[in-house]
Amino acid sequence: MKTSIRVQLSIMMFLQFFVWGCWYATVGNYLSHTLGYNGAVIGGIFSTISIAAIISPLFVGIIADRFFEAQRVLAVSHVIGAGILYYLSSVSDPDTFYWVLLIYSIFYMPTLALTNAVSFYQMSSPEKEFPGIRVLGTIGWIIAGLIISFAKLEASSTQFIVAAMASLVTGLYCFTLPNTPSESKGQPINVGKLLGLDALKLMKNRNFAVLVISSFLVSIPLNFYFAFANNFLNEAGMEFAAAKMTLGQASEIIFMLLMPFFFSRLGVKKMILVGILAWILRYVLFAYGDNQTMVWMFYSGILLHGICYDFFFVTGQIYVDNEAPEEVRASAQGLITLATYGIGMYLGAIIAGQIVNNYTIMENGAEVGHDWTQIWMIPAGLAVAVLIIFLIFFREDEKIA
Repeated sequence: MKTSIRVQLSIMMFLQFFVWGCWYATVGNYLSHTLGYNGAVIGGIFSTISIAAIISPLFVGIIADRFFEAQRVLAVSHVIGAGILYYLSSVSDPDTFYWVLLIYSIFYMPTLALTNAVSFYQMSSPEKEFPGIRVLGTIGWIIAGLIISFAKLEASSTQFIVAAMASLVTGLYCFTLPNTPSESKGQPINVGKLLGLDALKLMKNRNFAVLVISSFLVSIPLNFYFAFANNFLNEAGMEFAAAKMTLGQASEIIFMLLMPFFFSRLGVKKMILVGILAWILRYVLFAYGDNQTMVWMFYSGILLHGICYDFFFVTGQIYVDNEAPEEVRASAQGLITLATYGIGMYLGAIIAGQIVNNYTIMENGAEVGHDWTQIWMIPAGLAVAVLIIFLIFFREDEKIA
């Protein structure tokens, strides 16, 4: 791949995740402390991302991948998204906020697959070339978090204005990307294949079934972190919480680079078990840490993000890619994505919202905080249940067939 194209794709990936990083980690804090929404409402609002994740394969597979070049759909989606984000900065009604964010997410979530499609089309060896480009996305997320945090915008609607400006720049930039023509033009539409439902026949295999079910279940406690960690850290008194949360993305980069080392020494089952243990430990650290003498527990919980994500989700994706029959490999990945980022995280957002709401501390009819110890121990318990299921039923020596 030419150096100029590598630079183009790297900038694209940086901007793609910079936009998301401007608001995703901090919107829960804004909704709680500025707009005064309760936990159940916040959880419902976070579920819009998962709803969009379920819809996006249909959008990409039926519309974008058949009628338009990928880079043009990417550009238009970001430009429209910029207008929606700007409008969102002025919304205070919870129902309106829900629907506006859902509409935005329906435009944004497909761009995650489209940036990959644009990248892969230009590559002769994706397994070697893609990681070096994809890492710029994580760096973009980190820098966005640092800017929002140090500008003290974590509880401000201005975070959406910053995201809108970044989205507009991203959209205009995407018009300059190398052409990525439609590869599915003229082919019949198969909704089952787009959603990964063609891989349901693999559920007869115990290993695949255990992996899908475990991935689905662990996605429920996962959304406790994404929806409420920034809110929690701000309530605990941590300054520049969003900036410090980017340490999690830094650890993600480090452990991603170390994965080949761990693969050769631990194998798939042990790596996934370590990933689940990391989720349990993270929530226990949050439950019993504080912003004084035990602040190291907060930092440790944040830094575990690399192990939490890479060792469970990335390991599972690699396992499926290596073991699933070639004719259903893409559908198998799609099914896991639907189970995790779609259904699992949707339920996680709703459940997390209800639990946070139930453990809200009220004084004289006003919300004054939350019982975070009780809140965090619930997803920790859920992760323990997933650990037991995976430990007992997954057999590494059995291939998917």
